[in-house]
Amino acid sequence: MTLDEISILSVYSAMVVYAIAFIAFAIDLARRGAAVTAAADVPARAEAKVAVGAAAGSKPSGRGRAAAVKVDGEASDGAVAYGRSPALRVGVAMTVLAWALHLTATVLRGFAAGRVPWANMYEFALTGTLIITTVFLVVLLVSKHDLRFLGTFVTGLVLVLLGVATINFYVSPIPLPPALQSVWLVIHVFVASASVGFFALGFALSVVQLLQSRREAVVASAKAAKLTFLATLPSAATLENLAYRVNIIGFIMWTFTLMAGAIWAEKAWGRYWGWDTKEVWTFIIWVVYAGYIHARATRGWRGSRSAWLAIIGFSTVLFNFTVVNLFFKGLHAYSGL
Repeated sequence: MTLDEISILSVYSAMVVYAIAFIAFAIDLARRGAAVTAAADVPARAEAKVAVGAAAGSKPSGRGRAAAVKVDGEASDGAVAYGRSPALRVGVAMTVLAWALHLTATVLRGFAAGRVPWANMYEFALTGTLIITTVFLVVLLVSKHDLRFLGTFVTGLVLVLLGVATINFYVSPIPLPPALQSVWLVIHVFVASASVGFFALGFALSVVQLLQSRREAVVASAKAAKLTFLATLPSAATLENLAYRVNIIGFIMWTFTLMAGAIWAEKAWGRYWGWDTKEVWTFIIWVVYAGYIHARATRGWRGSRSAWLAIIGFSTVLFNFTVVNLFFKGLHAYSGL
């Protein structure tokens, strides 16, 4: 087998393990919902027991009252207390294993091509999804918040993008066009991929924020709330703050991407800026995220408006990678398709 064939085999293996991780994380969310439902039932049963005991003339036990308080207690950020989940540990372990297979596939593709593996859409998707998983795992290590609940969204997104890339974007390793034979390929594209990883995590946090804010509004109106697992997650305000911080890191990297691209363009084509479609959309992404940060920091755009801006921002990133690369021709037409 060639290195590229082993790389493809590693990609498919990583996809299988990502699917297992996705299922494990989904089971964890289901267990969270069941735990919240059970927690809501215990106080009612405890009150009924106290009422029966009082009617019989007996003194209610402190143990029953303590149990009701414990299961109904809330964390400091508004999340209902949730115990350890075997499915959650399996999901994280499978994500790490999938990441290792994913990394192996990416490195082998680079050796097969004799260069860094991000010269066409397939390779960029391979590297970009690897960085998304890497950012997720690193954030799990350094964040003071338990963000493992995002595993369903992250592994699902990576699985879909890898599936699309392997089915629709795969091309055999080919030599680099002259314009790509530069050290700026390593700098510019790697930083762009890293920023996409942070934008993807911010996107996931914003989606959960919208769901959480809707649940909080329903609970405040004393109506029955669906998606009960959300009660075990951080509050909408906490999720919004996390998304804001993650998106700021991505924005800083995207700013450097824009600057590095201009320097590279001057060396390759003799001008810092042209109205090439790819350049325009790179700038549009920058403007959207700059507007998101400005609106939230100075205009008080909090809550759902902030989340929707972040989601729109990541939508422009996906549009730039898919529609622009596939249907718009220009100096950046390196899809290889």
